[in-house]
Amino acid sequence: MDEAKLIHRLQCRRRYALDQAIEQFTPYVGAVIWRILASSAAGREDVEEAVSDVFLALWAHAEELDPERGLRPWLGAVARNKALDVLRRLPPACPLDEDCPSPAEGPQETLERREQARQLWQAVDGLEEPDRTLFFRYYYQEEKLKEIAMDLGLNPATAKTRLARGRKRLRGILTKGGAAGEKAF
Repeated sequence: MDEAKLIHRLQCRRRYALDQAIEQFTPYVGAVIWRILASSAAGREDVEEAVSDVFLALWAHAEELDPERGLRPWLGAVARNKALDVLRRLPPACPLDEDCPSPAEGPQETLERREQARQLWQAVDGLEEPDRTLFFRYYYQEEKLKEIAMDLGLNPATAKTRLARGRKRLRGILTKGGAAGEKAF
Protein backbone atom coordinates (compact mmCIF):
# COMPACT_ATOMS: atom_id res chain seq x y z
CA MET A 1 0.00 0.00 0.00
CA ASP A 2 1.22 3.50 -0.87
CA GLU A 3 2.46 5.33 2.25
CA ALA A 4 0.43 8.47 1.46
CA LYS A 5 -2.77 6.40 1.22
CA LEU A 6 -1.85 4.56 4.39
CA ILE A 7 -1.30 7.86 6.23
CA HIS A 8 -4.63 9.17 4.97
CA ARG A 9 -6.41 6.04 6.21
CA LEU A 10 -4.65 6.31 9.57
CA GLN A 11 -5.79 9.92 9.84
CA CYS A 12 -9.36 8.78 9.09
CA ARG A 13 -8.95 6.34 12.02
CA ARG A 14 -9.35 3.19 9.95
CA ARG A 15 -8.30 0.30 12.17
CA TYR A 16 -7.20 -1.85 9.23
CA ALA A 17 -4.72 0.90 8.30
CA LEU A 18 -2.98 0.45 11.64
CA ASP A 19 -2.91 -3.32 11.09
CA GLN A 20 -1.37 -2.71 7.65
CA ALA A 21 1.25 -0.34 9.10
CA ILE A 22 2.16 -2.87 11.78
CA GLU A 23 2.50 -5.67 9.24
CA GLN A 24 4.49 -3.57 6.79
CA PHE A 25 6.84 -1.71 9.15
CA THR A 26 7.43 -4.01 12.16
CA PRO A 27 10.70 -5.45 10.74
CA TYR A 28 12.03 -1.93 10.08
CA VAL A 29 10.96 -0.57 13.48
CA GLY A 30 12.37 -3.66 15.21
CA ALA A 31 15.71 -3.26 13.43
CA VAL A 32 16.00 0.41 14.42
CA ILE A 33 15.26 -0.41 18.04
CA TRP A 34 17.53 -3.45 18.09
CA ARG A 35 20.50 -1.48 16.77
CA ILE A 36 20.25 0.84 19.74
CA LEU A 37 19.52 -1.79 22.38
CA ALA A 38 21.76 -4.62 21.10
CA SER A 39 24.74 -3.74 23.27
CA SER A 40 22.66 -3.01 26.37
CA ALA A 41 21.12 -5.19 29.03
CA ALA A 42 17.74 -4.90 27.29
CA GLY A 43 15.98 -8.15 26.59
CA ARG A 44 13.62 -9.31 23.89
CA GLU A 45 10.66 -8.10 25.95
CA ASP A 46 12.11 -4.58 26.03
CA VAL A 47 12.46 -4.58 22.26
CA GLU A 48 8.92 -5.88 21.77
CA GLU A 49 7.54 -3.29 24.18
CA ALA A 50 9.34 -0.48 22.38
CA VAL A 51 8.01 -1.70 19.01
CA SER A 52 4.48 -1.74 20.44
CA ASP A 53 4.97 1.76 21.83
CA VAL A 54 5.96 3.02 18.38
CA PHE A 55 2.70 1.80 16.86
CA LEU A 56 0.68 3.16 19.78
CA ALA A 57 2.31 6.53 19.12
CA LEU A 58 1.50 6.19 15.43
CA TRP A 59 -2.18 5.73 16.22
CA ALA A 60 -2.21 8.54 18.78
CA HIS A 61 -0.44 11.02 16.49
CA ALA A 62 -1.79 10.01 13.08
CA GLU A 63 -3.29 13.44 12.46
CA GLU A 64 0.20 14.99 12.70
CA LEU A 65 1.67 12.86 9.90
CA ASP A 66 2.68 14.48 6.61
CA PRO A 67 1.76 12.28 3.62
CA GLU A 68 4.44 13.97 1.50
CA ARG A 69 7.25 12.97 3.90
CA GLY A 70 6.11 9.37 4.20
CA LEU A 71 5.73 7.10 7.18
CA ARG A 72 9.15 5.41 7.34
CA PRO A 73 11.14 8.49 8.52
CA TRP A 74 8.55 9.26 11.20
CA LEU A 75 8.53 5.67 12.42
CA GLY A 76 12.34 5.58 12.46
CA ALA A 77 12.57 8.72 14.60
CA VAL A 78 9.93 7.48 17.04
CA ALA A 79 11.58 4.04 17.21
CA ARG A 80 14.93 5.66 18.03
CA ASN A 81 13.33 7.73 20.79
CA LYS A 82 11.47 4.74 22.26
CA ALA A 83 14.71 2.71 22.29
CA LEU A 84 16.52 5.55 24.05
CA ASP A 85 13.69 5.64 26.61
CA VAL A 86 14.32 1.94 27.28
CA LEU A 87 18.04 2.62 27.73
CA ARG A 88 17.28 5.35 30.25
CA ARG A 89 15.16 2.95 32.31
CA LEU A 90 17.80 0.21 32.43
CA PRO A 91 19.98 -0.09 35.51
CA PRO A 92 23.48 1.32 35.03
CA ALA A 93 25.22 -1.85 36.22
CA CYS A 94 26.55 -4.18 33.56
CA PRO A 95 25.03 -7.66 33.89
CA LEU A 96 27.06 -10.75 33.14
CA ASP A 97 26.38 -11.18 29.44
CA GLU A 98 28.33 -11.23 26.21
CA ASP A 99 29.05 -7.48 26.31
CA CYS A 100 30.82 -7.58 29.65
CA PRO A 101 34.34 -8.90 29.63
CA SER A 102 34.86 -12.16 31.41
CA PRO A 103 37.60 -12.17 34.06
CA ALA A 104 39.92 -13.88 31.55
CA GLU A 105 39.07 -11.44 28.74
CA GLY A 106 41.17 -8.32 28.43
CA PRO A 107 40.40 -5.00 26.79
CA GLN A 108 41.88 -6.07 23.43
CA GLU A 109 39.69 -9.19 23.25
CA THR A 110 36.61 -7.16 24.23
CA LEU A 111 37.36 -4.61 21.52
CA GLU A 112 37.89 -7.32 18.90
CA ARG A 113 34.63 -9.08 19.85
CA ARG A 114 32.66 -5.84 19.64
CA GLU A 115 34.21 -5.02 16.26
CA GLN A 116 33.29 -8.48 14.97
CA ALA A 117 29.71 -7.97 16.20
CA ARG A 118 29.55 -4.58 14.48
CA GLN A 119 30.86 -6.03 11.22
CA LEU A 120 28.40 -8.92 11.43
CA TRP A 121 25.48 -6.56 11.99
CA GLN A 122 26.63 -4.39 9.08
CA ALA A 123 26.87 -7.45 6.83
CA VAL A 124 23.38 -8.65 7.85
CA ASP A 125 22.02 -5.15 7.25
CA GLY A 126 23.48 -5.30 3.74
CA LEU A 127 21.48 -8.39 2.81
CA GLU A 128 18.52 -8.00 0.49
CA GLU A 129 14.98 -8.71 1.58
CA PRO A 130 13.62 -11.13 2.65
CA ASP A 131 17.01 -12.44 3.84
CA ARG A 132 17.66 -9.41 6.07
CA THR A 133 14.34 -9.83 7.87
CA LEU A 134 14.80 -13.60 8.02
CA PHE A 135 18.23 -13.25 9.68
CA PHE A 136 17.11 -10.51 12.03
CA ARG A 137 14.04 -12.35 13.28
CA TYR A 138 15.71 -15.78 13.48
CA TYR A 139 19.05 -14.85 15.03
CA TYR A 140 18.37 -11.59 16.85
CA GLN A 141 14.76 -11.97 17.90
CA GLU A 142 15.05 -15.77 18.23
CA GLU A 143 11.71 -16.45 16.56
CA LYS A 144 10.80 -19.88 15.22
CA LEU A 145 11.75 -20.43 11.58
CA LYS A 146 8.31 -21.80 10.74
CA GLU A 147 6.58 -18.61 11.98
CA ILE A 148 9.00 -16.34 10.13
CA ALA A 149 8.63 -18.32 6.91
CA MET A 150 4.84 -18.12 7.14
CA ASP A 151 4.94 -14.34 7.77
CA LEU A 152 7.30 -13.81 4.83
CA GLY A 153 5.32 -16.09 2.51
CA LEU A 154 8.13 -18.62 2.26
CA ASN A 155 8.14 -22.38 2.50
CA PRO A 156 9.98 -23.39 5.74
CA ALA A 157 12.46 -25.46 3.70
CA THR A 158 13.13 -22.44 1.47
CA ALA A 159 13.65 -20.24 4.54
CA LYS A 160 16.12 -22.79 5.96
CA THR A 161 17.99 -22.87 2.65
CA ARG A 162 18.08 -19.06 2.51
CA LEU A 163 19.56 -18.99 6.03
CA ALA A 164 22.26 -21.50 5.05
CA ARG A 165 23.14 -19.58 1.88
CA GLY A 166 23.05 -16.31 3.80
CA ARG A 167 25.46 -17.66 6.43
CA LYS A 168 27.83 -18.70 3.66
CA ARG A 169 27.53 -15.26 2.02
CA LEU A 170 28.10 -13.50 5.37
CA ARG A 171 31.09 -15.71 6.13
CA GLY A 172 32.59 -14.69 2.78
CA ILE A 173 31.90 -11.01 3.42
CA LEU A 174 33.37 -11.12 6.92
CA THR A 175 36.47 -13.11 6.04
CA LYS A 176 37.13 -10.96 2.96
CA GLY A 177 36.71 -7.85 5.12
CA GLY A 178 39.38 -9.06 7.53
CA ALA A 179 37.02 -10.12 10.34
CA ALA A 180 37.32 -13.48 11.95
CA GLY A 181 34.14 -14.58 10.22
CA GLU A 182 34.65 -18.24 11.04
CA LYS A 183 34.25 -17.44 14.74
CA ALA A 184 30.92 -15.72 14.12
CA PHE A 185 29.26 -18.87 12.82
